[in-house]
Amino acid sequence: MTLEAVLAALHLVAILTLVVFLSSQAAVCRIEWLNAAVVERLVRLDVIYGVTAFVLLLTGLARVVWGIKGMSWYVSQPLFHVKITLFVAMALLSIWPTLSFRRWRRDLRSTGALPGAQEVARVRRLVMIQSHVLPVVAVIAVFWARGW
Repeated sequence: MTLEAVLAALHLVAILTLVVFLSSQAAVCRIEWLNAAVVERLVRLDVIYGVTAFVLLLTGLARVVWGIKGMSWYVSQPLFHVKITLFVAMALLSIWPTLSFRRWRRDLRSTGALPGAQEVARVRRLVMIQSHVLPVVAVIAVFWARGW
């Protein structure tokens, strides 16, 4: 019982941390706010976001493997598969912003150039899509936890 509580708590902390750093990316990735310090900050936020997503995945897998309900219960649940699919979609959507933030930093350090408005808007749109998928995952989890 204690292991289940610890795993659930770690998973919840990872979820909340993911929300914080994804929201931070969405907040500062705006052309009107973009400067050298913001580009550096976006890279740091993205690294933390990536590490947090990995921790979230690990804690989720730990709950599946060592949790009270067991792996057979999880894999038999359709909403589990929907949650995993949405998580993978978010991970795929995060690739382009990650590569962009790093390219922006490289370009900034080598030439002093900031990205153009259209590129920032495209990247921000992908971050915002992730930001809107995440609450859907949470709603699915709530329905799933209540036996729906």
